[in-house]
Amino acid sequence: MKVLLFAQLRELLGCSELQIDGPYHHVADLRLALQEKGTLWQEYLAPGKALVAVNQTLADDRHGLGPNDEVAFFPPVTGG
Repeated sequence: MKVLLFAQLRELLGCSELQIDGPYHHVADLRLALQEKGTLWQEYLAPGKALVAVNQTLADDRHGLGPNDEVAFFPPVTGG
């Protein structure tokens, strides 16, 4: 599964893309696994602090995931 980080998240967490393997059935599962990477990840990927899109469609934490999905996290407000 490809995980993308955009805008301020990319800058604060120091990466823009991750390739993740694992049985993540829902966005919530993936979010929790990423938050285990450290304090900044826990803070900035918390629900309400980071929106998520699955395959370029806005989703919530209950959204189901497949092994070939692209999941993007981004702050609620992004500049243009």
